[in-house]
Amino acid sequence: MDHGQISVENKKSPPIKVLSSQLREGKDNRLNGKLEFNIKRLGQWKNTALVVSVVWMQGTILEVRSDHNTVLLLDETGTFVVNGVNNIPKGNPCLLQGNYVMVMGMIQALSPEPVLRAVKMADLSERAAIHRRMWKLEVEDLQQTLT
Repeated sequence: MDHGQISVENKKSPPIKVLSSQLREGKDNRLNGKLEFNIKRLGQWKNTALVVSVVWMQGTILEVRSDHNTVLLLDETGTFVVNGVNNIPKGNPCLLQGNYVMVMGMIQALSPEPVLRAVKMADLSERAAIHRRMWKLEVEDLQQTLT
């Protein structure tokens, strides 16, 4: 066995930048108990699927649910839910309606709206206008470079 190669099972996937519409239209791809999803790429490679399980998303907080552990966010393509925000470092300070945030998380469901379990969350409100304008371009750029 070549110890220089890492098996696919042991390789952790980095978070993939996605839009909520991509998840909403995605397909469940469970293999060997591993929760993964096929989504359509943005841009010129849109006819090839991208397999994702951990994603990076950005959006505006529309609602902080009464448990203060779940938030409803809106990106330019729709809404998505993030659970477990109390379990992540620095997640709580940015839990204000209207804040523009970045979330990294594990996909829990695709429909009727995407649901993530938060791993990381950061407040991007200070430069929200720039982040909003650049987000779709960043998503498309990253998805074009992934093989």
